[in-house]
Amino acid sequence: MITDSGKPSSDHYDLAIVGAGVVGLATAREFLLRHPNLNVIVLEKESTIASHQSGHNSGVMHTGIYYAPGSLKARACVAGHRAMLEFCRARAIPFELCGKVIVALNNNELPRLEDLFQRGVVNGVEGLQLIGPERLRELEPFAVGLKAIFSPNTGIIDFRKVAYAYADDIHQYGGEIVTKCEVIALTRQREQTLLRTRHLQDEAEINARYVITCAGLQSDKLCQLSGKKSNVQIIPFRGDYFVLTPQKRHMVRSLIYPVPDPRFPFLGVHFTRRLDGEVWAGPNAVLAFAREGYQRWKINLGDLREVLSFGGFWKLAAHYWKVGLTEMYRDYFKAEYVKELQRYMPELHTDDLLSGPSGVRAQAVRADGRLVDDFLILEGENIVHVQNAPSPAATSSLIIARMIVDEAQRSFNLGTRKKV
Repeated sequence: MITDSGKPSSDHYDLAIVGAGVVGLATAREFLLRHPNLNVIVLEKESTIASHQSGHNSGVMHTGIYYAPGSLKARACVAGHRAMLEFCRARAIPFELCGKVIVALNNNELPRLEDLFQRGVVNGVEGLQLIGPERLRELEPFAVGLKAIFSPNTGIIDFRKVAYAYADDIHQYGGEIVTKCEVIALTRQREQTLLRTRHLQDEAEINARYVITCAGLQSDKLCQLSGKKSNVQIIPFRGDYFVLTPQKRHMVRSLIYPVPDPRFPFLGVHFTRRLDGEVWAGPNAVLAFAREGYQRWKINLGDLREVLSFGGFWKLAAHYWKVGLTEMYRDYFKAEYVKELQRYMPELHTDDLLSGPSGVRAQAVRADGRLVDDFLILEGENIVHVQNAPSPAATSSLIIARMIVDEAQRSFNLGTRKKV
Protein backbone atom coordinates (compact mmCIF):
# COMPACT_ATOMS: atom_id res chain seq x y z
CA MET A 1 0.00 0.00 0.00
CA ILE A 2 1.01 3.64 -0.42
CA THR A 3 0.58 5.68 2.73
CA ASP A 4 1.37 9.33 3.42
CA SER A 5 1.35 8.81 7.18
CA GLY A 6 5.13 8.70 7.32
CA LYS A 7 4.77 5.64 9.51
CA PRO A 8 5.67 2.12 8.33
CA SER A 9 3.27 -0.62 9.37
CA SER A 10 6.09 -2.54 11.10
CA ASP A 11 9.53 -1.88 12.55
CA HIS A 12 11.18 -4.92 10.91
CA TYR A 13 11.60 -5.62 7.18
CA ASP A 14 13.64 -7.92 5.03
CA LEU A 15 14.43 -5.17 2.52
CA ALA A 16 14.18 -1.38 2.71
CA ILE A 17 14.58 0.69 -0.45
CA VAL A 18 15.25 4.39 0.03
CA GLY A 19 13.85 6.54 -2.78
CA ALA A 20 10.58 6.22 -4.70
CA GLY A 21 11.66 7.40 -8.12
CA VAL A 22 11.31 5.11 -11.13
CA VAL A 23 14.58 3.31 -10.36
CA GLY A 24 13.75 2.68 -6.70
CA LEU A 25 10.21 1.55 -7.51
CA ALA A 26 11.35 -0.68 -10.38
CA THR A 27 13.92 -2.23 -8.05
CA ALA A 28 11.33 -2.96 -5.35
CA ARG A 29 9.06 -4.48 -7.99
CA GLU A 30 11.86 -6.67 -9.38
CA PHE A 31 12.87 -7.82 -5.92
CA LEU A 32 9.29 -8.85 -5.10
CA LEU A 33 8.98 -10.69 -8.40
CA ARG A 34 12.04 -12.78 -7.54
CA HIS A 35 11.50 -13.06 -3.78
CA PRO A 36 7.76 -12.84 -3.05
CA ASN A 37 8.21 -14.15 0.51
CA LEU A 38 10.27 -11.15 1.66
CA ASN A 39 8.85 -8.09 3.42
CA VAL A 40 9.76 -5.06 1.29
CA ILE A 41 9.26 -1.37 2.07
CA VAL A 42 10.05 1.72 -0.03
CA LEU A 43 10.72 4.93 1.91
CA GLU A 44 10.25 8.33 0.25
CA LYS A 45 10.86 11.69 1.93
CA GLU A 46 8.50 13.62 -0.36
CA SER A 47 4.69 13.54 -0.19
CA THR A 48 4.40 11.83 -3.59
CA ILE A 49 6.42 9.30 -5.54
CA ALA A 50 8.48 10.36 -8.60
CA SER A 51 8.85 13.87 -7.19
CA HIS A 52 12.30 14.75 -8.50
CA GLN A 53 14.20 13.53 -11.58
CA SER A 54 11.54 10.93 -12.40
CA GLY A 55 8.85 13.59 -12.53
CA HIS A 56 10.85 16.45 -14.01
CA ASN A 57 12.31 14.87 -17.14
CA SER A 58 11.26 15.53 -20.73
CA GLY A 59 9.50 12.17 -21.10
CA VAL A 60 11.67 10.67 -23.86
CA MET A 61 12.03 6.92 -24.36
CA HIS A 62 15.59 6.66 -25.64
CA THR A 63 16.83 3.86 -27.88
CA GLY A 64 20.57 3.76 -27.02
CA ILE A 65 22.31 5.68 -29.80
CA TYR A 66 24.57 7.93 -27.76
CA TYR A 67 26.21 5.53 -25.35
CA ALA A 68 29.60 3.87 -25.63
CA PRO A 69 29.29 0.27 -26.88
CA GLY A 70 29.61 -2.18 -24.02
CA SER A 71 28.77 0.39 -21.34
CA LEU A 72 26.03 -0.26 -18.80
CA LYS A 73 24.12 2.66 -20.32
CA ALA A 74 24.20 1.15 -23.80
CA ARG A 75 23.18 -2.33 -22.70
CA ALA A 76 20.51 -1.10 -20.32
CA CYS A 77 19.01 1.42 -22.75
CA VAL A 78 18.63 -0.89 -25.75
CA ALA A 79 17.13 -3.67 -23.63
CA GLY A 80 15.25 -1.16 -21.48
CA HIS A 81 13.54 0.40 -24.47
CA ARG A 82 12.14 -2.97 -25.51
CA ALA A 83 11.15 -3.84 -21.94
CA MET A 84 9.46 -0.47 -21.44
CA LEU A 85 7.39 -0.86 -24.62
CA GLU A 86 6.30 -4.33 -23.53
CA PHE A 87 5.41 -3.09 -20.04
CA CYS A 88 3.45 -0.08 -21.31
CA ARG A 89 1.49 -2.16 -23.80
CA ALA A 90 0.61 -4.69 -21.12
CA ARG A 91 -0.48 -1.95 -18.69
CA ALA A 92 -2.16 0.32 -21.29
CA ILE A 93 0.18 3.23 -20.46
CA PRO A 94 0.02 5.81 -23.29
CA PHE A 95 3.15 6.39 -25.35
CA GLU A 96 4.03 7.33 -28.90
CA LEU A 97 6.96 6.31 -31.09
CA CYS A 98 7.21 9.72 -32.70
CA GLY A 99 10.84 9.33 -33.82
CA LYS A 100 13.87 11.57 -33.49
CA VAL A 101 16.33 13.29 -35.80
CA ILE A 102 19.91 14.05 -34.71
CA VAL A 103 21.02 16.91 -36.93
CA ALA A 104 24.50 17.86 -38.17
CA LEU A 105 24.59 21.58 -38.95
CA ASN A 106 28.02 21.85 -40.58
CA ASN A 107 30.89 19.83 -42.03
CA ASN A 108 32.70 19.70 -38.70
CA GLU A 109 29.82 17.72 -37.21
CA LEU A 110 29.55 15.18 -40.04
CA PRO A 111 32.32 12.82 -38.81
CA ARG A 112 30.77 12.80 -35.32
CA LEU A 113 27.35 12.09 -36.84
CA GLU A 114 28.76 9.13 -38.78
CA ASP A 115 30.47 7.82 -35.63
CA LEU A 116 27.22 8.21 -33.72
CA PHE A 117 25.35 6.24 -36.37
CA GLN A 118 27.90 3.42 -36.20
CA ARG A 119 27.70 3.44 -32.41
CA GLY A 120 23.93 3.05 -32.57
CA VAL A 121 24.24 0.17 -35.03
CA VAL A 122 26.81 -1.59 -32.81
CA ASN A 123 24.55 -1.09 -29.80
CA GLY A 124 21.72 -2.84 -31.63
CA VAL A 125 19.39 0.12 -32.08
CA GLU A 126 16.78 -0.86 -34.63
CA GLY A 127 15.69 1.14 -37.66
CA LEU A 128 18.42 3.79 -37.74
CA GLN A 129 18.82 5.70 -41.00
CA LEU A 130 21.29 8.30 -42.25
CA ILE A 131 19.30 10.92 -44.15
CA GLY A 132 20.04 14.02 -46.20
CA PRO A 133 18.48 17.50 -46.05
CA GLU A 134 15.56 16.57 -48.34
CA ARG A 135 14.40 13.72 -46.10
CA LEU A 136 15.02 15.87 -43.03
CA ARG A 137 12.67 18.50 -44.48
CA GLU A 138 10.03 15.84 -45.05
CA LEU A 139 10.24 14.76 -41.44
CA GLU A 140 10.74 18.20 -39.90
CA PRO A 141 9.78 20.97 -42.37
CA PHE A 142 11.15 23.78 -40.19
CA ALA A 143 14.50 22.16 -39.32
CA VAL A 144 17.76 22.70 -41.19
CA GLY A 145 20.90 20.59 -41.44
CA LEU A 146 23.40 18.98 -43.81
CA LYS A 147 22.68 15.44 -42.68
CA ALA A 148 20.87 13.64 -39.88
CA ILE A 149 20.27 10.35 -38.14
CA PHE A 150 16.64 9.31 -38.11
CA SER A 151 15.65 7.07 -35.19
CA PRO A 152 12.03 6.02 -35.84
CA ASN A 153 11.64 4.08 -32.57
CA THR A 154 12.45 6.92 -30.16
CA GLY A 155 9.30 7.65 -28.20
CA ILE A 156 7.59 9.94 -25.72
CA ILE A 157 5.82 8.98 -22.51
CA ASP A 158 4.81 10.28 -19.08
CA PHE A 159 7.18 8.54 -16.68
CA ARG A 160 5.03 9.51 -13.70
CA LYS A 161 2.42 7.07 -15.01
CA VAL A 162 5.12 4.42 -15.30
CA ALA A 163 6.14 5.10 -11.68
CA TYR A 164 2.55 4.69 -10.49
CA ALA A 165 2.22 1.45 -12.44
CA TYR A 166 5.35 0.16 -10.69
CA ALA A 167 3.83 1.23 -7.37
CA ASP A 168 0.61 -0.65 -8.18
CA ASP A 169 2.64 -3.81 -8.82
CA ILE A 170 4.53 -3.37 -5.54
CA HIS A 171 1.22 -3.15 -3.72
CA GLN A 172 -0.15 -6.16 -5.58
CA TYR A 173 2.92 -8.21 -4.71
CA GLY A 174 2.64 -7.34 -1.02
CA GLY A 175 5.14 -4.50 -0.71
CA GLU A 176 4.72 -1.23 1.16
CA ILE A 177 5.45 2.36 0.09
CA VAL A 178 5.61 5.11 2.71
CA THR A 179 5.90 8.77 1.72
CA LYS A 180 6.77 11.75 3.91
CA CYS A 181 9.35 9.49 5.54
CA GLU A 182 12.94 10.76 5.35
CA VAL A 183 15.87 8.51 6.22
CA ILE A 184 18.29 10.52 8.36
CA ALA A 185 20.63 7.78 9.63
CA LEU A 186 21.82 4.31 8.61
CA THR A 187 23.60 2.21 11.23
CA ARG A 188 24.76 -1.37 10.89
CA GLN A 189 23.89 -3.50 13.94
CA ARG A 190 24.83 -7.19 13.83
CA GLU A 191 22.84 -8.65 10.90
CA GLN A 192 20.47 -5.69 10.62
CA THR A 193 20.62 -2.11 9.40
CA LEU A 194 18.92 0.43 11.62
CA LEU A 195 17.23 3.18 9.62
CA ARG A 196 16.31 6.27 11.59
CA THR A 197 13.46 8.09 9.87
CA ARG A 198 11.80 11.46 10.30
CA HIS A 199 8.21 12.46 9.60
CA LEU A 200 7.55 16.15 10.35
CA GLN A 201 9.06 16.47 13.87
CA ASP A 202 8.69 12.82 14.81
CA GLU A 203 11.56 10.34 14.56
CA ALA A 204 11.27 6.56 14.45
CA GLU A 205 13.43 3.53 13.75
CA ILE A 206 13.00 0.50 11.54
CA ASN A 207 15.27 -2.49 11.07
CA ALA A 208 16.03 -4.12 7.74
CA ARG A 209 18.15 -7.12 6.82
CA TYR A 210 19.06 -5.53 3.49
CA VAL A 211 19.02 -1.95 2.20
CA ILE A 212 19.15 -0.49 -1.32
CA THR A 213 19.41 3.27 -1.75
CA CYS A 214 18.12 4.86 -4.96
CA ALA A 215 18.09 8.44 -3.77
CA GLY A 216 19.09 10.40 -6.89
CA LEU A 217 19.96 13.92 -5.78
CA GLN A 218 20.69 12.64 -2.27
CA SER A 219 22.47 9.43 -3.28
CA ASP A 220 25.93 10.44 -2.04
CA LYS A 221 24.54 11.54 1.32
CA LEU A 222 22.85 8.18 1.88
CA CYS A 223 26.09 6.44 1.02
CA GLN A 224 27.96 8.57 3.53
CA LEU A 225 25.33 7.92 6.22
CA SER A 226 25.95 4.18 5.88
CA GLY A 227 29.69 4.62 6.39
CA LYS A 228 30.52 3.52 2.85
CA LYS A 229 33.42 5.48 1.35
CA SER A 230 32.95 6.86 -2.15
CA ASN A 231 35.04 9.23 -4.24
CA VAL A 232 32.03 10.81 -5.95
CA GLN A 233 29.78 13.67 -4.97
CA ILE A 234 26.50 14.80 -6.47
CA ILE A 235 26.65 18.22 -8.15
CA PRO A 236 23.15 19.50 -9.04
CA PHE A 237 22.70 21.08 -12.47
CA ARG A 238 19.47 22.89 -13.25
CA GLY A 239 18.02 22.73 -16.75
CA ASP A 240 15.40 25.26 -17.85
CA TYR A 241 13.02 24.70 -20.74
CA PHE A 242 11.04 27.04 -22.91
CA VAL A 243 7.69 25.95 -24.31
CA LEU A 244 6.51 26.77 -27.83
CA THR A 245 3.31 28.79 -27.96
CA PRO A 246 0.24 26.76 -29.03
CA GLN A 247 0.28 28.54 -32.40
CA LYS A 248 3.84 27.32 -33.10
CA ARG A 249 3.65 23.70 -31.93
CA HIS A 250 3.22 22.53 -35.52
CA MET A 251 6.83 23.54 -36.17
CA VAL A 252 8.05 20.39 -34.37
CA ARG A 253 6.63 17.01 -35.36
CA SER A 254 8.89 14.73 -33.31
CA LEU A 255 12.22 15.25 -31.50
CA ILE A 256 15.08 17.35 -32.88
CA TYR A 257 18.47 16.74 -31.24
CA PRO A 258 22.01 18.07 -31.78
CA VAL A 259 25.15 16.08 -32.48
CA PRO A 260 26.95 15.88 -29.11
CA ASP A 261 30.12 17.93 -28.82
CA PRO A 262 32.79 15.92 -26.95
CA ARG A 263 34.27 19.16 -25.61
CA PHE A 264 31.15 19.79 -23.53
CA PRO A 265 29.79 17.70 -20.65
CA PHE A 266 26.09 17.92 -21.57
CA LEU A 267 24.09 17.31 -24.73
CA GLY A 268 22.87 20.82 -25.53
CA VAL A 269 19.45 22.27 -26.33
CA HIS A 270 16.93 20.26 -28.34
CA PHE A 271 13.22 20.14 -29.17
CA THR A 272 10.91 17.61 -27.57
CA ARG A 273 7.26 17.02 -28.41
CA ARG A 274 5.17 15.86 -25.47
CA LEU A 275 2.19 13.55 -25.19
CA ASP A 276 0.01 16.44 -24.03
CA GLY A 277 0.78 18.34 -27.24
CA GLU A 278 3.30 20.75 -25.78
CA VAL A 279 6.74 21.23 -27.35
CA TRP A 280 9.66 21.86 -25.02
CA ALA A 281 12.85 23.60 -26.14
CA GLY A 282 15.98 23.12 -24.07
CA PRO A 283 17.35 22.50 -21.56
CA ASN A 284 20.39 24.51 -20.72
CA ALA A 285 22.67 23.29 -17.91
CA VAL A 286 23.71 25.60 -15.08
CA LEU A 287 24.86 24.95 -11.54
CA ALA A 288 21.88 24.79 -9.19
CA PHE A 289 22.34 26.55 -5.85
CA ALA A 290 20.36 23.81 -4.10
CA ARG A 291 20.10 20.08 -4.68
CA GLU A 292 16.41 20.53 -5.26
CA GLY A 293 16.74 24.01 -6.73
CA TYR A 294 14.16 24.07 -9.51
CA GLN A 295 13.91 27.86 -9.38
CA ARG A 296 16.76 30.11 -10.46
CA TRP A 297 17.05 31.92 -7.15
CA LYS A 298 16.44 29.02 -4.79
CA ILE A 299 19.51 28.77 -2.58
CA ASN A 300 20.32 26.18 0.07
CA LEU A 301 23.44 27.39 1.84
CA GLY A 302 24.30 23.90 3.09
CA ASP A 303 24.05 22.39 -0.39
CA LEU A 304 26.01 25.24 -1.93
CA ARG A 305 28.71 24.99 0.74
CA GLU A 306 29.11 21.27 -0.02
CA VAL A 307 29.60 21.98 -3.72
CA LEU A 308 32.08 24.82 -3.19
CA SER A 309 34.13 22.83 -0.66
CA PHE A 310 34.44 19.83 -2.98
CA GLY A 311 37.74 19.83 -4.85
CA GLY A 312 36.27 17.84 -7.72
CA PHE A 313 33.88 20.72 -8.48
CA TRP A 314 36.72 23.21 -8.90
CA LYS A 315 38.62 20.82 -11.18
CA LEU A 316 35.46 20.37 -13.24
CA ALA A 317 34.92 24.13 -13.34
CA ALA A 318 38.51 24.76 -14.42
CA HIS A 319 38.02 22.43 -17.38
CA TYR A 320 34.59 23.70 -18.47
CA TRP A 321 34.58 27.32 -17.28
CA LYS A 322 34.00 28.78 -20.75
CA VAL A 323 30.99 26.64 -21.55
CA GLY A 324 29.74 27.21 -18.00
CA LEU A 325 29.79 30.98 -18.44
CA THR A 326 28.04 30.64 -21.80
CA GLU A 327 25.29 28.54 -20.23
CA MET A 328 24.86 31.05 -17.41
CA TYR A 329 24.65 33.92 -19.92
CA ARG A 330 21.94 32.15 -21.90
CA ASP A 331 20.09 31.39 -18.68
CA TYR A 332 19.64 35.09 -17.95
CA PHE A 333 19.20 36.40 -21.51
CA LYS A 334 16.39 34.79 -23.46
CA ALA A 335 17.52 36.24 -26.79
CA GLU A 336 20.82 34.36 -26.51
CA TYR A 337 19.00 31.14 -25.67
CA VAL A 338 16.80 31.63 -28.74
CA LYS A 339 19.86 32.15 -30.96
CA GLU A 340 21.04 28.65 -30.06
CA LEU A 341 17.62 27.21 -30.91
CA GLN A 342 17.54 29.11 -34.21
CA ARG A 343 20.58 27.20 -35.42
CA TYR A 344 18.23 24.24 -35.87
CA MET A 345 15.00 26.16 -36.60
CA PRO A 346 15.78 29.55 -38.18
CA GLU A 347 12.12 30.59 -38.39
CA LEU A 348 11.71 30.46 -34.63
CA HIS A 349 11.35 33.85 -32.91
CA THR A 350 11.62 35.03 -29.33
CA ASP A 351 7.88 35.62 -29.08
CA ASP A 352 7.26 31.98 -30.05
CA LEU A 353 8.64 30.79 -26.71
CA LEU A 354 7.15 30.91 -23.24
CA SER A 355 8.90 30.12 -19.96
CA GLY A 356 8.58 26.44 -19.19
CA PRO A 357 9.45 23.92 -16.49
CA SER A 358 12.82 23.14 -14.96
CA GLY A 359 14.57 20.00 -13.84
CA VAL A 360 17.64 19.27 -11.74
CA ARG A 361 20.12 16.64 -12.85
CA ALA A 362 22.00 14.70 -10.17
CA GLN A 363 25.46 14.58 -11.71
CA ALA A 364 28.02 12.42 -9.92
CA VAL A 365 31.52 13.94 -10.08
CA ARG A 366 34.74 12.24 -9.03
CA ALA A 367 37.32 13.82 -6.77
CA ASP A 368 39.57 14.44 -9.79
CA GLY A 369 36.82 16.46 -11.52
CA ARG A 370 35.74 13.79 -14.00
CA LEU A 371 32.02 13.33 -14.62
CA VAL A 372 30.65 9.85 -13.95
CA ASP A 373 28.99 9.15 -17.27
CA ASP A 374 27.82 5.59 -16.71
CA PHE A 375 25.56 4.01 -14.12
CA LEU A 376 27.39 3.50 -10.83
CA ILE A 377 26.33 0.91 -8.23
CA LEU A 378 28.33 0.49 -5.01
CA GLU A 379 28.13 -2.50 -2.69
CA GLY A 380 28.47 -2.52 1.08
CA GLU A 381 27.66 -4.99 3.86
CA ASN A 382 24.10 -6.05 3.02
CA ILE A 383 23.57 -2.62 1.46
CA VAL A 384 23.72 -1.50 -2.17
CA HIS A 385 23.92 2.16 -3.21
CA VAL A 386 22.84 3.38 -6.64
CA GLN A 387 25.29 6.29 -6.84
CA ASN A 388 24.67 7.47 -10.39
CA ALA A 389 21.62 6.85 -12.56
CA PRO A 390 21.46 9.63 -15.18
CA SER A 391 19.47 9.62 -18.41
CA PRO A 392 18.43 7.15 -19.81
CA ALA A 393 17.64 5.74 -16.35
CA ALA A 394 13.88 6.17 -16.75
CA THR A 395 13.82 4.38 -20.11
CA SER A 396 16.12 1.69 -18.72
CA SER A 397 14.51 1.38 -15.29
CA LEU A 398 13.27 -2.19 -15.70
CA ILE A 399 16.72 -3.36 -16.80
CA ILE A 400 18.59 -1.26 -14.23
CA ALA A 401 16.36 -2.86 -11.59
CA ARG A 402 17.50 -6.28 -12.76
CA MET A 403 21.13 -5.16 -12.56
CA ILE A 404 20.64 -3.80 -9.04
CA VAL A 405 18.88 -6.93 -7.83
CA ASP A 406 21.56 -9.09 -9.46
CA GLU A 407 24.17 -7.10 -7.55
CA ALA A 408 22.13 -7.33 -4.36
CA GLN A 409 21.79 -11.09 -4.66
CA ARG A 410 25.57 -11.39 -4.93
CA SER A 411 25.97 -9.19 -1.85
CA PHE A 412 23.06 -10.39 0.30
CA ASN A 413 22.79 -13.75 1.98
CA LEU A 414 19.16 -14.20 1.02
CA GLY A 415 17.37 -16.65 3.22
CA THR A 416 13.91 -18.16 3.01
CA ARG A 417 12.29 -16.12 5.74
CA LYS A 418 8.51 -16.01 5.40
CA LYS A 419 6.41 -12.91 5.66
CA VAL A 420 5.00 -12.13 9.08
